[in-house]
Parts: sequence; C-alpha cells; structure tokens
Amino acid sequence: MAYDKMYDILDLAIWMQSNREGVSLQDIMERFHVARRTAERMRDLILDKFPQTRVRVAENNIKRWYIPQGTLKDFIQFSAEELVAFEKAISYLQANSMNENSALLQKILEKIRANIVDKTYQHIDTDAEVLLEAEGFAHRVGPKIIVAKEIVQKIRQAILSFRQIKVSYKNKSSGKIRTFQLLPYGILYGERNHYLVAKHSDGYGGNKEHYFILSNILSLEILDEIYEIDESFSLKSLSEKSFGVFQEEPFEVEWLFDKSVAEEVKRYEFHPKQTVQENADGSVTVKFFAGGRLEMDWHLYTWGDKVKVIKPEDWCEKKQG
Repeated sequence: MAYDKMYDILDLAIWMQSNREGVSLQDIMERFHVARRTAERMRDLILDKFPQTRVRVAENNIKRWYIPQGTLKDFIQFSAEELVAFEKAISYLQANSMNENSALLQKILEKIRANIVDKTYQHIDTDAEVLLEAEGFAHRVGPKIIVAKEIVQKIRQAILSFRQIKVSYKNKSSGKIRTFQLLPYGILYGERNHYLVAKHSDGYGGNKEHYFILSNILSLEILDEIYEIDESFSLKSLSEKSFGVFQEEPFEVEWLFDKSVAEEVKRYEFHPKQTVQENADGSVTVKFFAGGRLEMDWHLYTWGDKVKVIKPEDWCEKKQG
C-alpha cells in the first residue's frame, strides 16, 4: 500500500470511531475524493483490520459502518502540530476578547494532554513548545492569504530539526525568481501576508532577520546542513517592535480618539504594550512604541475622522513625502 494511502486508511478508522452515526460509502467518496470502487476497497480494509467494525442501516436503506468507542484507544495519539493548532486557536480567541470560547478550548486541550501516552508526552510537548515560539500573529484581523500547506509543514520540520532550507522565491516587486539558502527562525501571520522569518546562511544583510512572503515561496527543500538559533532571538519581541509585520525603527505613537468611539477603542488592543487613558472630555488617548508607519496608516483609515495622530508630530508630512 502506498505511504499516503496508508494514512488515508488510518484517518478513515479514526473517523469511523468518532462518528457515532457511522460512515457510508458516499461519505468516504466525498471525504477522500475517490471513486466508489476505491471507497469499497478502503471499507474492506477497515473490516479486515478492525473486525469489531459494525454496520447500521440508515434511511433509504443506506449502510453506515462504525468502529465501537474505545477500540482505537491506544492507537490514537496526537502530534506537536495538532497541539500547537489548539494553542494558536486559544491565543487568537483571547486576543479577540472571546474568552468564553477560549476557556472551552483550553479545557479540551487539557483533556487531550491528559490522554497522551506518557512515553511520548515529553517529546511531543517539547516540539510543541518550539513551534509555538516559532509562530506568532503580527496582526489578527482582515482577509488571510492562502499558503501551500506543504510549505508550512516543511518549515516546521526544518525548525524542529535545526536544518537549513533552500527556497525558490519570487520577488514581489520585480517578479524575478531567485534561490536562497536560509536559516528558518519562525513564521509571522500578518494581516495581508504571512512571512517566513529567516537569516541568510552566508550572513547576507549583516546577519539580520529577513522576511519572505510565504505565498511567494515556489518550492522549499530541507537540507542536511545544521544551524544554531541565536538564543537572544524572540519572535514575540521582534513582532512587538512593529505595529504589524513591516520592520522599521520604532517611534513614539500617540492617537487621540473621539468620545463617540471611546467604548469601542477600549475594547481594542492596538499593541501588546499600549497604554490607554480616558480623558476628561470623554475622548481616549492610546500610546505605544513601535514602527510600521504604513500599516498604521491602513488601520487609521478604518477610523476615519474619529482619530487624530498626536505623535509623531510629522505624521502628515511623512505621508505626503
């Protein structure tokens, strides 16, 4: 059996146990994008390997197969990426003040962790911690760009194994395609684009971190060459230097919001280290220290004439220039 087909059979077995109503041949065809004959072969393999499988007849005489609860108890385990997906969802909900939902997800995650086999828990949890450190949200709202799943998976694999990567990259401005050998440090999920944060293996750019738009990575190869991450690097600290993803020298920011939007403003987190002050006239002042002038412009536009930039004082002049 082909390697990827084996995974389909394992997924089907898990699905059959999780679905109390059972799974029909039509369900298998739609989920795995296969013809009816292939769906029948997949079902037969399940029946052969899991003789506990049962069948019930639903409406219109449709047969639905299911595996009794507990059959796969010691067979089903969780990966670091699956744990990280939960952690990221919880962080997203918390950042958007959806605390009730985030609390429910946290309880589910705790139950998942409690059921991980002891001998694999430490390894998985360590990998999950590394991936969480290597991925973060620079901005949390707006449309999201579509990125090839296999590109992200390879980046995660390279980060976990401390291996360099070779990417074929299309420059956004010129359209030229170039090849780079990189040290992957993490992923930033932005409002308009998602970015690979990496250093050039040859020290190009003064050994500083560079940003590569994930959707512009045409191909990615994991190399055998090992690298060491600078222990002083923090993706969280890097993202806090800027309003969004674009990096520039941080500066003092002060915005004055009209009293008509005061309550809405107080529900926003414009920056993780912001200060919010309610003024005597009902207006609200927000202050923070960060770069990212262009992305600030994009966001300020959504508030129209309800916000005034106090600092930097040269804001309008810079925009015109």
